Amino acid sequence: MSGTERFVPIGRVGKAHGLDGSFYVARASHPLPKGMTVTVAGRPARIERRGGTDDRPLVRLSGVEDRDSAAALTGETLLADVADAPLDADEYLIADLLGCEVPGVGEVTRVVEAPSCDVLEVGPNGTLIPFISDAIQRVDLEARRIDVDRAFLGLDGQEAP
Repeated sequence: MSGTERFVPIGRVGKAHGLDGSFYVARASHPLPKGMTVTVAGRPARIERRGGTDDRPLVRLSGVEDRDSAAALTGETLLADVADAPLDADEYLIADLLGCEVPGVGEVTRVVEAPSCDVLEVGPNGTLIPFISDAIQRVDLEARRIDVDRAFLGLDGQEAP
């Protein structure tokens, strides 16, 4: 991967199917057309075969030639360049959120993947803010600013660091 590529997760390798290296894609978020380049387990691969349905795609990747190879990838995240798999309006790359200012709290220093949602670590005190619609009012990437619901987070009345 070069430093200029920006990847987004588009699904996970699911159950192997057949003997030719095909597998189902779990939690697919994009159409996964034949010919698309994805990255899985740190290496690029091209989708050579596409079947199944939109909800449960069945794919075979270049370099994955048999059932055992497909099974070895089970659970791996499929990544695509953001240019090939554009984000929805309410989706963000972690790299874009880092450094954004949360007024009265500080700058986003880290994004932590928690079991139910991503969590922003903000400011010098490491305030944790769940990245959910109840807590996040607006994300303005151009202004590098994230507005939060201070009352929901219990931050009302607290001094800014």
